[in-house]
Amino acid sequence: MVNGTIAADGHANGSGSRKVDVAIIGAGPAGLTAGYLLTKRGFSVAIIEKDQTYVGGISRTVEHEGYRFDIGGHRFFSKSQQVVDLWNEILPDDFIQRPRMSRIYYEGKFYSYPLRAFEALWNLGLVRSTLCMASFAKAKAFPNRNVKSFEDWTVNQFGQKLYSIFFKTYTEKVWGMPCDEMSADWAAQRIKGLSLWGAVVDGLKRSLGLNRRPNDGMQTKTLLETFRYPRLGPGMMWDAARDRIVGSGKGEVLMGHAFKQLAADGAGGWRLSATGPDGDVVIEAAHAISSAPMRELAARLHPLPATTLQASRLKYRDFLTVALKIRSEELFPDNWIYIHDSKVKVGRIQNFRSWSPEMVPDESVACVGLEYFCFEGDALWGSSDEELIELAKQEMAILGLVSPEKVIGGVVVRQEKAYPVYDDEYAANVAAMRTELEAAHPTLHMVGRNGMHRYNNQDHAMMTAMLTVENIAAGARIYDTWCVNEDAEYHEAGNEGSQGTLPARVAPSEDQAAALASVRDVPARIVPEKAAAKAA
Repeated sequence: MVNGTIAADGHANGSGSRKVDVAIIGAGPAGLTAGYLLTKRGFSVAIIEKDQTYVGGISRTVEHEGYRFDIGGHRFFSKSQQVVDLWNEILPDDFIQRPRMSRIYYEGKFYSYPLRAFEALWNLGLVRSTLCMASFAKAKAFPNRNVKSFEDWTVNQFGQKLYSIFFKTYTEKVWGMPCDEMSADWAAQRIKGLSLWGAVVDGLKRSLGLNRRPNDGMQTKTLLETFRYPRLGPGMMWDAARDRIVGSGKGEVLMGHAFKQLAADGAGGWRLSATGPDGDVVIEAAHAISSAPMRELAARLHPLPATTLQASRLKYRDFLTVALKIRSEELFPDNWIYIHDSKVKVGRIQNFRSWSPEMVPDESVACVGLEYFCFEGDALWGSSDEELIELAKQEMAILGLVSPEKVIGGVVVRQEKAYPVYDDEYAANVAAMRTELEAAHPTLHMVGRNGMHRYNNQDHAMMTAMLTVENIAAGARIYDTWCVNEDAEYHEAGNEGSQGTLPARVAPSEDQAAALASVRDVPARIVPEKAAAKAA
């Protein structure tokens, strides 16, 4: 390496040029997983990361005055043993087992999540429960026969009243679009197996002692009721991965280096340039791995892809956390609670001590994170930190959770491009760019949530990197990292002609597919009638 130095904390500094086997854009779970596994195999790597302090991307842990904040909450659970083994290898001694508890908060009362209809009706009180049941009866007697939207489907299932209380407000806060514009298919996928009448009957049986099953009528306790978690937050995992990469002598992580350009060198390799605190750096590499947003990659790729216009149409939902320190030992035992109340803008509240006691250094202080879903550039995103902290204090008071005078400090953490948006054209845009780049640049690999525009879990991001490493080692794309366990949405995009142009691939093993299948459902907009008619 030329003109590069490694600081004592494992960060790389300097400017100039480097020549490595693999250049990696982004030090999130995907980029660091790839870097770690490549250095284990003897490849040299250089990773650029625009954050000056933290690795881990959306899975980082931010520290402020000794308090640690998780960006959204990241449980370490995977159906893939390969992923679990890798977690254990990178961080062997610092996992703790934590109970999982999350509830819905509405008008001063907590409701189980997933929703238990009998409990919900009890908490709502006699008058409101009667109105809910009347609304439910009306929906069953006179259902909407032309179901198109999330709203149509959910009202048919639960009635207008319960829909407005437990589904509408929170869903619209998260995704920033009206429920009557979201696909009904997504509602059917998300709200599985919940029958209002069946839940009421089951609740009555249990209250009368007629339905004695393990765990008081609930399913037998499973791993999903607890989860493993690094004692100092998820960033602990990715700090360890960075340190192992640097410690191998085969890799470096350049912090505070923003992606500037990725240029093909004309011989199958790449020149990655980044702007850092000490000037520009150029990394020459045989392979490039990108976890940068596809929109950003297309705009900074040279030569410019023909599908740059399609990539520019990809959209994202942004996110910010206002962490408040509160003079109180504890507020609620949940890891997080969902806020179903239209009087406030907050969508979810994290309780960092419930994730790990070591996240909060003072036992007399509670630390919570109020999460706001927004779009970069809107009024909420553009508010000052002081304004956001004041908003969070006032909303905690409106909710009746804590009075403002008990708040002794706060800090704001912004996360741009937190959620890829699945609008009616995203799949075709992703498929078009993916097809072009795979055909033109076999040594360019896209991985991770934003790198593939997939709303995935941490283990899915890691598996895309793990399979990419196998492809690089083999010198060919033997694995299709986009194969999300025969994901239906991808196959629907096949009419763009992408699928037929791709070479045959080795099928992922059952274990690998388990991680790849962890992509989460997200709402899609209803396809406009004109577009649907044209497609037909």
